Amino acid sequence: MESTDDHESDDEREALLPVLTVGQQVPAVSFTPNGHATSPPARYTEASLVKRLEELGIGRPSTWASIIQTVQDRGYVWKKGQALVPTWTAFAVVGLMEKHFDELVDYAFTARIEEDLDSIARNERQKQDWLQQFYFGDETEHLPGLKRLVEENLDHIDAAEVNTFPIGLDPDGNEVVVKPGKYGPYVKRGDDTASVPDDLTPDELTLEVALQLLAAPKSDVAIGELDGYPVFAKNGRYGPYVQWGTPELLPPGLEKPKMASLFKTMVLERLTVDDAEALLQLPRSLGADPSDGQEIIANNGRYGPYVQKGKDFRNITNEEQLLTIGLPEAVAIFSQPKVFRRGGATNMAARGPLREFGLDPVSGKAVTAKDGKFGVYVTDGETNASLSKGDRLDAMPPERAFELLALRREAIIEKGGAPAKKATATKRAAAKKAAPKKTAAKKAAKKPAAKKSAAKKA
Repeated sequence: MESTDDHESDDEREALLPVLTVGQQVPAVSFTPNGHATSPPARYTEASLVKRLEELGIGRPSTWASIIQTVQDRGYVWKKGQALVPTWTAFAVVGLMEKHFDELVDYAFTARIEEDLDSIARNERQKQDWLQQFYFGDETEHLPGLKRLVEENLDHIDAAEVNTFPIGLDPDGNEVVVKPGKYGPYVKRGDDTASVPDDLTPDELTLEVALQLLAAPKSDVAIGELDGYPVFAKNGRYGPYVQWGTPELLPPGLEKPKMASLFKTMVLERLTVDDAEALLQLPRSLGADPSDGQEIIANNGRYGPYVQKGKDFRNITNEEQLLTIGLPEAVAIFSQPKVFRRGGATNMAARGPLREFGLDPVSGKAVTAKDGKFGVYVTDGETNASLSKGDRLDAMPPERAFELLALRREAIIEKGGAPAKKATATKRAAAKKAAPKKTAAKKAAKKPAAKKSAAKKA
């Protein structure tokens, strides 16, 4: 008997099938196609990774935060929202370890190491003895010996192979690969190479995307000239941009080549010299404000297009407006009061908070995002935390801002520091201790007067 449809009754589930023979034709009254699609497993977050480490017996509550921070600092993962995204460097390292040092990356072996370290912490074992066993090996302790593993595998490691990941073949049959490099990952086809954008995750780097990157204008080939100096269209770490001149061939009056980012509506592959000339006009002077004589300029910044007068910044509608806005329009913008609106609406004070996230669940204070000397950071007025690689301010949920502050507080405590409010209390305590010294000084100053009074009585 067979039937597992949820809508069927118990009688139908237990109905006996008729006797069938091999090769017998079974007539079908109707067909009901049921589609089924699977989705890939969710990426690890810091919370889910800690849970997995706990299940495997790797690390301890006091070390999990430092483990996650270490893999980020070494460039093995970067954060996209709350998800931990592996880098191509991580794939190369994992591939090397699994192929040549698989004994050292076995989950069970790592868990045993944790137990050994715990016994050392309890003074049940000597660390020198354990390190000697780990390096030279010990069959009784199931330690393979790092020295032996390196000697046996060093000559067999092909660095080029370890750092090469095939993507596919182009229409002409040429292989396209991706490789981690000194200045970031890049795709390669023969001698043709192109950088991979920092925010492109490995699963998004398909053959089609790789061919698009390879088809983009090369940074070392000029797309034309402007006033006799070469113009280049490049794809950099922070997006596509144009460059006028080179360090060896500088346009007059410049100490370094002039650069300008492309507008979001522009495509690097279709950029012309005329487009580049328009971009290189920025920052563009619109003239002096008749009311106070201050110069107004239009420019494109990290958070969008804006006009500036002195230290007063105002956002404008779109990037194309940078090339068309005139002095009367800019003066009208500055005549209006500054307004901050969520989502970066027009007329936002550029030097004010970039975003507001609400009240922090720990400190109870308002959390905002600001632009500082070393980049964008979130703060509750006491603790500051820089955004991680992959965090996008416009898409960041409040929970992520609170998480960054919590991680920063943990890092301060681990380094032997204390939150800012505790430091303030320490200063007050120090001031109270200093007060008795001042009183003692006053008493000492009064002693000569007492002696003088006693002399008069005598």
